[in-house]
Amino acid sequence: MNFFDFKIAFLTDPLSLFFLFIIAVVSLPAAVYSFGYLKGHYSPQKIRLNWVLFLLFIASMAMVVSVGNAFAFLISWEIMSLVSYFFVVFDTEQERSVRAGTIYMVMTHIGTAFITVGLLIMFSRARSFDFMALKLACQGMPPGLKNLVFIFLLIGFGTKAGIMPMHLWLPYAHPQAPSHISSLMSAVMIKTAVYGMLRYIVVILGIGQLWWGNLVLVLAVVSCLGGIMYALVDQNIKRLLAYSSVENMGIILLGVGAAILFSKMGLAVPAVLALAAGLYHLLNHAVFKALLFLAAGSAYKSTGTPDMEKMGGLIRVMPLTAVCFLVGAIAISALPPLNGFISEWLTLQAFFSGALAISGGMKVFICLCACGLALTGGLAAACFVKAFGITFLAMPRSREAEKAEEAALSMKLSMLFLALLCLVFGLAASPILRALVKVSADTLGTGLTGTDFTLNNFVLMPQPGSGAYLSNPLIALILVSAAALVFAGVYFGLGREKVTRANTWDCGNYDLTCRNEYTATAFSKPFRIAFSFFLKPYRKTEKIWDSFYHVRSFRYEVFTTPVFKRYIYDPVIYLTLKAATRLRRIQPGSIHLYIGYIFITVIVLVIVYGAVK
Repeated sequence: MNFFDFKIAFLTDPLSLFFLFIIAVVSLPAAVYSFGYLKGHYSPQKIRLNWVLFLLFIASMAMVVSVGNAFAFLISWEIMSLVSYFFVVFDTEQERSVRAGTIYMVMTHIGTAFITVGLLIMFSRARSFDFMALKLACQGMPPGLKNLVFIFLLIGFGTKAGIMPMHLWLPYAHPQAPSHISSLMSAVMIKTAVYGMLRYIVVILGIGQLWWGNLVLVLAVVSCLGGIMYALVDQNIKRLLAYSSVENMGIILLGVGAAILFSKMGLAVPAVLALAAGLYHLLNHAVFKALLFLAAGSAYKSTGTPDMEKMGGLIRVMPLTAVCFLVGAIAISALPPLNGFISEWLTLQAFFSGALAISGGMKVFICLCACGLALTGGLAAACFVKAFGITFLAMPRSREAEKAEEAALSMKLSMLFLALLCLVFGLAASPILRALVKVSADTLGTGLTGTDFTLNNFVLMPQPGSGAYLSNPLIALILVSAAALVFAGVYFGLGREKVTRANTWDCGNYDLTCRNEYTATAFSKPFRIAFSFFLKPYRKTEKIWDSFYHVRSFRYEVFTTPVFKRYIYDPVIYLTLKAATRLRRIQPGSIHLYIGYIFITVIVLVIVYGAVK
């Protein structure tokens, strides 16, 4: 046995090439964007540090998805985690950056610990870290041990993916990193966890039990709904986007979980379609979430705040940024004809296809997952109506918003490039799906091809003869034609001279200010009420009286309870600190006692090693 089996080999299979493509597509605009974003915002020394860390970050992510050795994978994974930590604490003068970095570092190393244990169990049977050796060894692994490895890998990769309830770090870390890095962390880094699940669970470990898929689907639905609920009630635009990433990782894992479930049930076509849909959404989310983070970063740089309540009216001074954010908002809301609509539609079709082929309680479970996805789509649309409307429409809510200016040229070019990709990846759905079917079929080990799912270059058909089909270019043509007809009818029917401009009706009070505007808090109130069983909202009020009958000022704040933090993490942290306090008793400061500890540990390790050998 050679523990340091460190023969670096690089993979060129479809799965690795797909993830390398995503890294390249998002990294290029992020790099161009950084030229304008960093200028005037950081010192020359920090800008140079950014470029060193940026290149190392890209290289480590590329290594993670391309090496063919588990030991090299762990090293690359750790480098990626450490570099991203340095970006989270990039603004070291801010206390919240240091706090976010600490939470991120603790959580990511907990996840890495679970991954390491899972890989070491596989290594103990293969006596090698090579992927092929691990795969052969896992074929004869006992079912109980296989289930244990699956749980370890799911927790480890699920922590990096930010799925609930392992998402604690994500809403802290993503908002604190520079915006071009936030786009990379959300669009690419957390996706490497999906690569890890597919590579180590599906390809190497092999699907063992039916409940594996059920568990992934349950976590995915919880992440979808929980993530978008928290995004709906948040007023920090970068934190809103971070919670939205939790939601979209849930959508991606709906495809992965359904693929695991259908594969174990012998349903090859629905399994490949489900994984292809999940990978399609992974690609789409990388594009539109990077676009949204870059547009939000432009607004933040121009106004100096990520608080939507202090923005407003930015569409007048930042029109291109507003249009690009709107494109990203439409895409992430799964509205046609942009790319997010295609991948969510395909995910629903995969669920329907699988549900038609099974019966009993499993059919009901699959339909409930589809309902969860549908509800998520509706809530996401409401969330980004709020995000766009409060940030860019109405009047400025602060002096900084009044003085805002359009982003620099490099920032605008990056946003335009990603906005164009949102349209291209929506209209070119058929050839993209055909390519993703090859990736999915190779990953799942089936012999299906793109002809089992696509009819031609303009029409998607999940299964020949199923009756379900979609032509996104035709939808785009209909929408453009309808808009042109409405414009022509209004223009030629009414004419310019018949258009009357007047102030908004406001009950006779024409002295409107920003204090009369609709706020993000007010917009989200119906959702706080509807989902109060999960969000557990509470409020604080403070009145300052001028006299017994007159209130001089009134302060009103609304909060939601972080359920998982309050009821899972806080008790664990409390018990850990309490146990650590008690363990301090074994550290009296005696060197003789410490030598005795070392001696006893060595004896125990020798005994254990001899028993295992």
